[in-house]
Amino acid sequence: MFELSESNAADYLGYPCRATLLGGGVSNTVVLIETGDQRLVLKQSLGKLRVEQDWFSDRRRIFREASAMRQLKPVLPDGAVPEILFEDRDNFLFAMSAAPEKTKPWKDLLMAGTIDLGTAESAGRILKAMISRTQKNEAMEAEFGDQTIFDELRIDPYYRATALRHPELAPYFQRLISETGARRVGLVHGDWSPKNLLISSNAVIAIDFEVIHFGDPSFDAAFLLNHLLLKSFYRPQWRSQYFQAALRFWGALDPEDWFRSATVAHLGALLLARIDGKSPAEYIQGDDLKDQIRRYAVHIIQDQPAITEIFCTPPAWISPGGGPPASGHPS
Repeated sequence: MFELSESNAADYLGYPCRATLLGGGVSNTVVLIETGDQRLVLKQSLGKLRVEQDWFSDRRRIFREASAMRQLKPVLPDGAVPEILFEDRDNFLFAMSAAPEKTKPWKDLLMAGTIDLGTAESAGRILKAMISRTQKNEAMEAEFGDQTIFDELRIDPYYRATALRHPELAPYFQRLISETGARRVGLVHGDWSPKNLLISSNAVIAIDFEVIHFGDPSFDAAFLLNHLLLKSFYRPQWRSQYFQAALRFWGALDPEDWFRSATVAHLGALLLARIDGKSPAEYIQGDDLKDQIRRYAVHIIQDQPAITEIFCTPPAWISPGGGPPASGHPS
């Protein structure tokens, strides 16, 4: 099988080009291709992910991703999804249109303190459209109902792995896994993260649909909110702006009551998972900071505050040496 790299992309395509390795996360090889009149992206799934612990996933997930992008492109806002150009099933690879030049991942902007509330609202509107336009869609449930990839790339490394580190919280994680698996509402991106939202001059572009499945969309809402919450710990000088962005995103979703409580349930678990799961947030360093985040995650898990309460000034006990108010572990 052909294993794509920056150095052999021109050989793969059969014509001269400039090839630049893009992020690709831990689970893919992604290469930008540029010629005189063309820009495209090649994406190939990996079987063994680039993390310290052994973590494997079915490479065929790449084809579900391509199919989902094709079906979502006409129902989401203009420019929100790249165009699929071709698939190579022998090599677990597809090509898609490249984002315009000077496009930046939202993560890079957030980390630099450029926190645009309009971008946060657009992220919420795109997610809301994906939920509403796929809700109770029997054809999509038939095609994307298998949650194996979601289990491999999210439930196991995030929830089960974290529960092993925190056995006193294992019943909470077990219940959460069961409840989210039973919800069959609409398409779930599975990685609705600032790194997968590209910001151009006239659009927010969603990429990386490899964990797509039909299930519980509150996971996507919690996933993005968790990234904003993590960044508020990492860059506390911009905490209020991160919180404003979180609330603008949440307001654009305009969620139902069940969605609100389900999102909070995921948020506490995800916050703890990005410290003690298989995929810790790479920018969260230092024992004191990790302990602060653990304490706040346990507070969310135990007390289930509303999103609007979470994204206000965090309680004083998250500071080093502090401790949460007395509360029993959830069962």
